[in-house]
Amino acid sequence: MQLIDGKAISDQVKQEIAAEVEQIKAAGGKIPHLAAILVGHDGGSETYVAHKVKSCEQVGFKSTLIRFEDNATEQQILDKVNELNNDADVDGFIVQLPLPKHINEQKVIEAIDYRKDVDGFHPINVGRMSIGLPCFVSATPAGIMELLKRYNIDTKGKHCVVLGRSNIVGKPVANLMMAKTNPGNATVTICHSYSSDLKEQCLKADIIIAALGVPEFLKGDMVKPGATVIDVGTTRVPSTLTKSGFKLTGDVKFDEVAPKCAFITPVPGGVGPMTIVSLLKNTLLAGKKEIYK
Repeated sequence: MQLIDGKAISDQVKQEIAAEVEQIKAAGGKIPHLAAILVGHDGGSETYVAHKVKSCEQVGFKSTLIRFEDNATEQQILDKVNELNNDADVDGFIVQLPLPKHINEQKVIEAIDYRKDVDGFHPINVGRMSIGLPCFVSATPAGIMELLKRYNIDTKGKHCVVLGRSNIVGKPVANLMMAKTNPGNATVTICHSYSSDLKEQCLKADIIIAALGVPEFLKGDMVKPGATVIDVGTTRVPSTLTKSGFKLTGDVKFDEVAPKCAFITPVPGGVGPMTIVSLLKNTLLAGKKEIYK
């Protein structure tokens, strides 16, 4: 069993981005600028955005964090999105999800200029990705593909089971895994809460991407020997062993599954760090105007 070290790979990618930013600086070019809108004080969102700001500093990007309280109106958020759309200095920006229930997330996502949508959630980016056109690929699926690539995990002709059908991970990663690319060219099955033969499908899988958000859902008896398992889950569960009183738990029962695997990602330290560097890579592309002129 080989552990897929997302932290080490993300550090490697950050160094590559930082080197490119130095070249841009030396040539007198514009330093990439990433902005983030954060509404409220959700613990997971606070942590995630703090990591993004720190990562921007590490690679030499300019970053801006715009905060709103929980009671901000939908119109206030839409007005700020419009302002960022028209700010020539901002190359890319994100609206951190989830948003408070009184704000329509899809409406906000669609209000973002797709040319600055470095989260890759806008329907234009999603649509372009689904037919193999250049676009901003959403960060977590892009991070997963980068891990498979850098660990030289063969995906061609393999049976890949994706657990979960969210717009953020499940659907896009399924599209990427069946695309005519490397990694890619896999035979993909998507399973979800209504799949009646979920265990049987998992046992056939060469690669399992678990993105259900259900702690320790994937058990040892659901995985065949030699499989590759990518755990996307990050659920906070109570813990008496940590100062914060909680720990991050993946969708995979690691102690049972890991001994059967050829490759497996841990939680934390697997997919999570790759999500942030994928966002940085999208911002770099946005700054260089390489996808949308």
